[in-house]
Amino acid sequence: MRDILRFDNPSTNFPFGGKTVVLGGDFRQILPVIPKGTMQDIVGSSINSSYLWSHCKVLRLTQNLRLQSVGSTVERINLAAFANWIAAIGDGQVGGPNDGHAKVEIPQEHVLKTNSDPIRAIVENTFPRFSEHQHDGNYLIGRAILALTLEVVDEVNEYMRNMNAAESQTYFSSDSVCPVEITPDSVAALHTPEFLNRLKYYSVPNHSLTLKVGSPIMLLRNIDHSDGLCNGTRLIISKLGDHVVEAKILFGSNAGTKVLIPRLSLTPSDPKLPFKFQRRQFPLMLSYAMTINKSQGQTFSTVGLLLKKPIFVHGQLYVALSRISNPNGLKLLIYNDNGEYVSSTSNVVYKEVFNNI
Repeated sequence: MRDILRFDNPSTNFPFGGKTVVLGGDFRQILPVIPKGTMQDIVGSSINSSYLWSHCKVLRLTQNLRLQSVGSTVERINLAAFANWIAAIGDGQVGGPNDGHAKVEIPQEHVLKTNSDPIRAIVENTFPRFSEHQHDGNYLIGRAILALTLEVVDEVNEYMRNMNAAESQTYFSSDSVCPVEITPDSVAALHTPEFLNRLKYYSVPNHSLTLKVGSPIMLLRNIDHSDGLCNGTRLIISKLGDHVVEAKILFGSNAGTKVLIPRLSLTPSDPKLPFKFQRRQFPLMLSYAMTINKSQGQTFSTVGLLLKKPIFVHGQLYVALSRISNPNGLKLLIYNDNGEYVSSTSNVVYKEVFNNI
């Protein structure tokens, strides 16, 4: 911007040419993802570690707009206490001194314990009477199960998909290695289609994608911003074709609009891969369950948080707890390495990121 504006005003030497730039975000939430990065790498990649930060003016939003239910005085007091508890978790002030990790005791009213299969228990709590409401968009949009890893998310989504009585259709992707000049043909030939089909990454759909009419789905790519088709948009499937999927948008200004989702060629951006491959598939995943990272920006009335492993990234616990619009709809199912159900979990907070805000 400085280079552009210098043609009109040679004296312009302010950042961005003196134009006002608004940066929105919450340092309590998950910080930039740095593969194999240390705490110092992650904190150092945040905007407040940039030389531009000294030119910024910080404006604070202090009210939790998700928790705005109007009720009795007692209910408003409880809502305020719950909002303060979530903020304290985000600040690392719960569970004693937090130098990166601390144990947080979850209030008993939010703890779910069971003697049965954990996935069955979290599903029955989050989606009660599912058979009666499985095609009701208003019922589905307000509920989600959150988990730490993609493996757990796939387990829950498969369990929920099997509960849907509608006929299913399975779509298989077309996978191929991206041609690179420095890769010999003999090496590229090692990556067979069968090998590529088995690869799973959070940024691309699976090779085998089984869908049913009435299932909630989430877009994994930006398609058309004007129609509300953005990465993270949730929809409900209305029709399954051979080459397109028809779905209805569940929320936002385009809620209720029916759209057609085509297959796209997608390439995962994982730097751990020693080669690049391309997957042509519908950019969709079932969204009965989703990872905590993927839930950022979403709001739910009922959340089931399934923690098979401890929280391991700054802000994950805060993000998961703050998705809820009603404290009564929050339940956590936590168990430790010994398979025992517990009422406490770890909370990761890098307090260095708060130093200059």
